[in-house]
Amino acid sequence: MRTGPKKELSLFDSTCLIVGIIIGAGIYQMAPDVAKGAGCWWGVFLIWIVGGLLSLFGALGYAELASAYPKEGGDYVYLSRAYGPWAGFLFGWVQLAIVRPGDIAVMAFVFATYAGQLYAPFAGAASNRLLYASVSIVLLTAINVLGVRQGKFTQNFLTVVKALGLAAIFAVAFAAPAPAPVAASGGTFPLSVALILVLFTYGGWNEMAYVAAEVKNPSRNIVRALVVGTVAVIVLYLLANGAFLYTLGYEGMASSEAVAADTVSRVFPKFGGRMISALVCISTLGAINGLIFAGARISYAVGADHRAFRALGKWSGRTGTPVRALLMQGAIGLALVLLLGSFKDTIIYTAGAVYSFYLATNLAVIVLRRKEPHVSRPYKVTGYPFTTIIFCAICALLIYSAIAYKPLLSAIPCSILLLGLPIYWFTKREHESLRQLTNGCAGPKR
Repeated sequence: MRTGPKKELSLFDSTCLIVGIIIGAGIYQMAPDVAKGAGCWWGVFLIWIVGGLLSLFGALGYAELASAYPKEGGDYVYLSRAYGPWAGFLFGWVQLAIVRPGDIAVMAFVFATYAGQLYAPFAGAASNRLLYASVSIVLLTAINVLGVRQGKFTQNFLTVVKALGLAAIFAVAFAAPAPAPVAASGGTFPLSVALILVLFTYGGWNEMAYVAAEVKNPSRNIVRALVVGTVAVIVLYLLANGAFLYTLGYEGMASSEAVAADTVSRVFPKFGGRMISALVCISTLGAINGLIFAGARISYAVGADHRAFRALGKWSGRTGTPVRALLMQGAIGLALVLLLGSFKDTIIYTAGAVYSFYLATNLAVIVLRRKEPHVSRPYKVTGYPFTTIIFCAICALLIYSAIAYKPLLSAIPCSILLLGLPIYWFTKREHESLRQLTNGCAGPKR
C-alpha cells in the first residue's frame, strides 16, 4: 500500500510556516538601503506597504490555486495542469537543482554571519561562515527527516520566538531617548532596486501551496493561512521600520550598517549587538527550517510522477516524511554554500528562476479558469484580473533586473533550466516505450 502525506497541519501550524519563512533576516539587512531609496520617512512606510500589497496580490493567486488543487507539490501541480507535464517537470527540476537549495543556502549564510558574531571557533571569518552555514543545513534537515511533528514543532517554536524578539525591539525602541541629529550620508539608492529588496524580504508567502495535502480542512485553512500570514508580516515589518525611525531618525536609519543593533544599542550599549545577533540567528533558523520542510515536498511530487527522479518520490511510512527528497535537497544546499560562498551572489543566482515561475504560476490562474472551469474553487482571487496582472508585471521587472545586474552568473541557472528539457523528453520517451512493450506483452483481452 502506497504511503503518502497525512493531514497534520492546523491553521496555526500553517500560519507559522508562512510567517516563519518570510521573516528571515531581510528586514534587518535591507531596511537601510530601502530607506535610502524611499527618500524620506513617510516614503519608508509607503514602499513597505506597496511591497506588502504586491506580495499579497501574488499570495491571492496561490490561495485560489491551492484551495482548488489541494495536492502536494504546489506550483508543480498548477503548472502541469495549466501548460502540460513538461512545465511541471521544469519547475520541479529547477526547484530541486537551483531555487530551493539556493534559498536554503541564502538563509544559512545569514545565520552563519550572525552566529560568528556570537562565537567564532576559527580565526578566519570565511571558515566560520562555512562551518555555521553547513551545520544549520545538516541539523535542520536531520530534524525534518525524523518526522512531521518534529519539523512543525521546530517551526512553530522558532516563529513564536522570532515574533517575540521583534516585539522586544519595538518595546526597546520606544523606550529609547530622542535620536541625536545625524548628517545626511549623501548616498543614493534607486527606488526600483529598493522595491526589489522589499519584495525579496517579503518572499516566502507561496510556501503554503507546497504542503497543501497536509493541511487540515484545506478549502478554508489554506486561504486563511496565506492571507493571515502575509498580513501579519506586513504589520510586523511596518512596526519594525517605525521602531527604527523613531529611535534613529530617518538619516540615522538610512546610514546605519546594522539598523536593529543600532536601535537596541541606544538603550543597551554594552550587549545590544549580541542580543540582536541572537535574534537574527533564531529568525534565520526559522526560515531555513520552513524552506527545508516545504521544499522537500516539491521534489517528492516530481519523483512520484517522473521516472528520472522516482527515488525521490518515496514517502517514509515510519517517519511520515519524504526522507530521500530531504537528503537530496540538503546535499545540493551544502554544495551551493561551498561553491557560491556569499549571500548576495546566491540571491542573484536564484532570482531569475524564482520570479520566472512566480510569473508562470500566477498566469496559470487565468489559464486554468479557462481550461478547467468545472473545478470547484472555494476561493477566487480578490480583484481579479487586475491584482494578478499587476503582480505578473512586477515579476517580469524583477527577472529583467536580475539578468541585467549579473548576466554571467544568471546564465548558469538558465543553462540548468534548459537542461531539464532533454531530461524530460528522454524520460518521457523511455516511459512510453516501456508502456507500449508492456501492453504488447499483455496478450489479447478476453
